[in-house]
Amino acid sequence: MKKTEKMLEKDLYRPVYDYFKNLGYDVHGEVKDCDITASKGDELIIIELKRNMSLDLLIQAAKRQRITENVYIAIPKPRYSIYTKKWKDLCFIARRLEFGLITVSLKDDVEQVNVVFEPHPFDRLKSMKLSKKKRKNIISEIDGRHGSYNVGGSSRTKIMTAYRENAIHIACCLKKYGQLSPRNLRELGTGKKTQSILEKNFYGWFERVKRGVYKLSDRGQEVFSKYPELSSYYINMVKDIEVTQPPSHNTN
Repeated sequence: MKKTEKMLEKDLYRPVYDYFKNLGYDVHGEVKDCDITASKGDELIIIELKRNMSLDLLIQAAKRQRITENVYIAIPKPRYSIYTKKWKDLCFIARRLEFGLITVSLKDDVEQVNVVFEPHPFDRLKSMKLSKKKRKNIISEIDGRHGSYNVGGSSRTKIMTAYRENAIHIACCLKKYGQLSPRNLRELGTGKKTQSILEKNFYGWFERVKRGVYKLSDRGQEVFSKYPELSSYYINMVKDIEVTQPPSHNTN
């Protein structure tokens, strides 16, 4: 088989067969719909072959777990980098389903088998601990939103994030009270990210009047037409709050 040719499922058979045969297993092809079986004493291994990682392969391999916990999926080594998100995601789902993963490649006309990982029980609690920061970020994002303004599954649309909502809150305060300092704004409940939002001015809604004092920019007026429901909510929320206005003299 030439290096440029695509490997077929049957091309995976002999390398995988030889690999387990060399480990001392009794290996057979096409046993009761199983692509390859490898047995040694009471140990039974089932290997399913496919040209790529597909839903059909995952379902097929999952059904084999009714028979044995030692199930591998074998695919051609992908042409894209193993450091890509796609490959990492494929490895994650294989580990999550407790499969072993084998890749087969052709190098210098020699077919090579690589066991990426063995089938092992998936430690869900450990996985959740490693994702503790992601969970914290999601909870923080939820807590930072006043309502639900996004449609799940949407794409190519601007998402109402907690950060954007925070900036809208600040814009509403500046519209109602005029020039304010970050401290004044925090008194109005805009939160600990106020200073950063003003300084980065990601949306162009704010303008620095002088050191420690900001106002709503001309572009910032778009907030009230683009986000009428949220801006109305925040304006009503701060309407009865009194703040100490920043001094009028230049503090530089």
